[in-house]
Amino acid sequence: MWLFYVSCAWVAGIFLGAKVALPAAALLVGLVPFLLAFLCPRRRRMLATVGICFVVFALGLFRCSFSSGGESSLSFYNDTGRVIATGVVSEEPQTSGNASTLVLDVKQVTAGTCEEKVTGQVLVWVPRYPSYHYGDELRISGEIETPPVFEGFDYREHLACREIYSVVYYPGVELLGQNEGFTPLGGLYSLREKLSDSLSSALPEPQCSLAQGILLGDRTNIPDSITGTFSRAGTMHLLAISGLHIGIIAGIFLSLGIFIFGKQRSFYIWFALLAVWLYVVLAGMRPPVVRGAIMGSLFLLAEYLGRQRSAMTALGFTAAVMVAIHPRILWEVSFQLSFLAMAGIIYFFPHFRSPKGRRVVSTVGGGGRLAGVRDMVGDSFAMSLSAVIAVWPVIAYNFGVISLVGLPATFLSLLAVPCIIAAAALVAFSGLFLPLLSQVLGWAAWFFLSYLMLVSQCFDALPLSSLQVGSFSARLVWGYYVVLVVVVGYLELKGRKEWSLVNLRSQEER
Repeated sequence: MWLFYVSCAWVAGIFLGAKVALPAAALLVGLVPFLLAFLCPRRRRMLATVGICFVVFALGLFRCSFSSGGESSLSFYNDTGRVIATGVVSEEPQTSGNASTLVLDVKQVTAGTCEEKVTGQVLVWVPRYPSYHYGDELRISGEIETPPVFEGFDYREHLACREIYSVVYYPGVELLGQNEGFTPLGGLYSLREKLSDSLSSALPEPQCSLAQGILLGDRTNIPDSITGTFSRAGTMHLLAISGLHIGIIAGIFLSLGIFIFGKQRSFYIWFALLAVWLYVVLAGMRPPVVRGAIMGSLFLLAEYLGRQRSAMTALGFTAAVMVAIHPRILWEVSFQLSFLAMAGIIYFFPHFRSPKGRRVVSTVGGGGRLAGVRDMVGDSFAMSLSAVIAVWPVIAYNFGVISLVGLPATFLSLLAVPCIIAAAALVAFSGLFLPLLSQVLGWAAWFFLSYLMLVSQCFDALPLSSLQVGSFSARLVWGYYVVLVVVVGYLELKGRKEWSLVNLRSQEER
């Protein structure tokens, strides 16, 4: 567990370093436990761990430097007037209405008569047509600005989490070249675009937009009325591919794998792992999705190795490495949801999965095949419940909505999610080769998508289905997680005592 404590110390240092500035002498505090270790030999190991945590915490304080750099940084030219910038489109363009946004990785800036090589990304707003693609080399001419801060939404911080510190609105654009990006990624984006077109040809709206969101992670075309319904019903996370979504997908296919293959061998784990990463590829290998998949894979590998208790250590270490590479990731909602969802599954799912827990989350009786169905449904519900327990305060804090029907709505919706993914994938891929077959399969996808919408609409229509909390206090969020940590500690202690009693009884029987 010492690695977990060190990882937590590093992340805590990063977090505090963004809030306060401490002198370099703070590093000396970490030496105190090492000195005490010589005075208390019996506590040497514990004090050494505490000392390492203090040192790592102090290093985290000084790692968290969010400076934007000098003249070699693109943000140096923010708000300095009209400039010419040359760069390559580094992400898949996003389209909404009559506008598109491009993330341009800028290599050179011309200000007046001076040309400078720079590094940095700029978010470029352009008309929807002509369309641009990943890997296009562009020369833009316009005013590079600092991202604004809106009332109730810090757009500047939102972009900073993606390492974007500059924006430019509707500049002059000149296409200099194509296919300048990473070729396999360009091919993946091209495939996603074709799959999206296949769904558009076979499905009506809004089912088509929902399918594009769930299968491909593209939510730009989902109507605001639909997103509002899903948000109030507590099922919005089913449309946003994040760690919570990956956790639910892993749980569904883990349970489905056990139902199909049984637990005699590890096929059910590899089945779930394969499903998760195929899903990530379809979603475009975007950073939030990949992070969620890495964390979900850690849980599945811990299940494979029979070391579920070690999954949290691996999860904490992975989060620490991610934060070390990109400190601002700590403030990304997708990262928070990914980490908390997987932590909730790691800690609570085994308790709900136990014989006592199964009586809580599953009420279907019977034996044989019926018992397998019961366990699959119960495990899926337990996985969802574990994730929801861990993430709902973050959702309330960031989106200002607490759904009072989210758990039953999620459970009923989950029955359709695997079918939607499978049917939408068949529709999308068959549309590339057999458009007529795609139209026929589209009816199955339409049925499951309509069911998903109906569930959310029915729960949204209930009185007091959700609470608009407005500005949700951060203190309440922290207080909730303090209580949750105490509960987790109690469950861990209780589990260890029960394990000790079992060992003691076995020894007495011998």
